[in-house]
Amino acid sequence: MLGQLFPERIFSRKLSPSAEKRLRLAQARAEESIVQAHVENALMFVDNLAEDLPFDRAIETYVRVMGIPEPLASTVVTRTLVVLGEDLVPHHRRAPETVRSDETTRPPLRLDDASDARVRTIRRA
Repeated sequence: MLGQLFPERIFSRKLSPSAEKRLRLAQARAEESIVQAHVENALMFVDNLAEDLPFDRAIETYVRVMGIPEPLASTVVTRTLVVLGEDLVPHHRRAPETVRSDETTRPPLRLDDASDARVRTIRRA
């Protein structure tokens, strides 16, 4: 019955090599956009929960709450940690630094401020 609704000649199962290549490139761009969106949101979790949770727990909480499956979850965690590492422990480069376009739009993380506030709260107690 479905064969009559979707004839093979209209929706062929095999794509041309050119179409297959374009499909893979489009899929890769879409997957990269999803990962980048998750990383940005995980960074927002880290920033907003900095006073209550350490950054690693905030990232784990984000992955759990969002229900991100493996292996995507590992990719999101790793890339989020890389961004945090760039902000906290800058990598020494031999070449002059180039500013990435996403760095100009990303709000600064306030990890140090939150850590300082937590230390002051603990010392008062």
